[in-house]
Amino acid sequence: MFQATRRRLALWYTAVTAVLLLLFASGFYLYVRTTLVERVDDTLNHVIEIVLRSLVIEPSETGGRVLTAIGIVEPPLRVNVEATFRDNAPPAEDDRIDLEWFSPTGDLLWSTFAEPPRLPLHVNPQGETVRLTKASLLRQITQRIQSGNQVLGYLRVSHPWFEVTKPTRRLMVDLGLGISLMVGVVAAIGWFLSGLAIAPVKESYQQLKQFTADASHELRNPIAVIQTNVQVALADPEPDVQFQQGQLQVIERLTRRLGRLVDDLLFLTRQESGLVPLQRETVWLDQLLGEVIEEQQAIALEKSVQLVYRLPELAGANEAAIAASESAFALQGDRDQLIRLFTNLISNALQHTPAAGTIVVELAPLRQGQSGLQVAVQDTGAGIAPDALPHVFDRFYRADPARGRRRDSGSGLGLAIAKLIVENHRGQIRLESQLGEGTTVSVSLPKSAKEV
Repeated sequence: MFQATRRRLALWYTAVTAVLLLLFASGFYLYVRTTLVERVDDTLNHVIEIVLRSLVIEPSETGGRVLTAIGIVEPPLRVNVEATFRDNAPPAEDDRIDLEWFSPTGDLLWSTFAEPPRLPLHVNPQGETVRLTKASLLRQITQRIQSGNQVLGYLRVSHPWFEVTKPTRRLMVDLGLGISLMVGVVAAIGWFLSGLAIAPVKESYQQLKQFTADASHELRNPIAVIQTNVQVALADPEPDVQFQQGQLQVIERLTRRLGRLVDDLLFLTRQESGLVPLQRETVWLDQLLGEVIEEQQAIALEKSVQLVYRLPELAGANEAAIAASESAFALQGDRDQLIRLFTNLISNALQHTPAAGTIVVELAPLRQGQSGLQVAVQDTGAGIAPDALPHVFDRFYRADPARGRRRDSGSGLGLAIAKLIVENHRGQIRLESQLGEGTTVSVSLPKSAKEV
């Protein structure tokens, strides 16, 4: 699927670039061709100007009179062809400019062509391209020469068209080769760029696929157990109250588990989609941690785990000094999300710390030069293997697969939610662990978003 998409993207890159290059090449070709034609026409007009200045005009010997524009009757005029064109011997060059002189009646009187072309005579001072043979073209300008109201004749100047076709053909070849080379290069670059563009989509798709599979697994198991218990209860014609009560307790426990899982999934979805903005307010982190620890103490006592809360001022300080320093632990953040963050971290530590173990929650300001607070949750559990550390923040990931079968195991979303909440507050979260020694999770939070 992704290879097909990559091919389509590369093809679109190449096709769009090819069209743009063709449009550019066409425009450039037309510009060059028009420029060459204008240069040829300028040359022909310049020749006409030179010929006009060299015309030998004299009275006609045929007699008669001609009325001028100002009402004066004068003898008719004619162009002395022999005197005008006596020095214009036909040149031998291929790029020569040929001249033709026609009488006022359109008869050819003089030409530099060895074989004058049999082309109809019509005035065209703007220039035109005429075809002599399949392989021979001429660029011509024809002008009527007159003196007053009297037409003296017609002058046609011709130039070989290869002065235009030769460079334009070479230009077409060069443009064709250049476009082919550029399209090939763009195809290779398009394939490379499409790979870069597809990579995050592919990664997101794989994550979504894995997330869907994990979520389905997490939901399928409790739903199947609930369904089994209900079917057993309904199939018993003489139900035992005590037995059914046990089944209902199982169903209630699994329902709570499903509720927590759905709540976690909804929280992740809403936060990543931006549907629920961060509600920033002033939060005293030392008090918030105290409340969370107080809530978790009952679970810690039940598991015979010692839960300790440490502040820097607690060593040798009295209560008045501690109260006076509370403002040092204030920050701007979402209170509900921060409660969820530290509840997840402490409950996760409680789940993985055996009886008679210790969990230490320590709050301290960041090192000098940084404005922020750091919370460390350290337990004396079994620890995490080094190869599992890079994946601990992945959704539904459990370093020990056996944990997924335990009654008190979570859904595998606690650390993923914790990481998301820390990122929402522009903070950092780190996890360090050694097998047999325990795990330490450190959270660094800025006091305000402006300090990030």
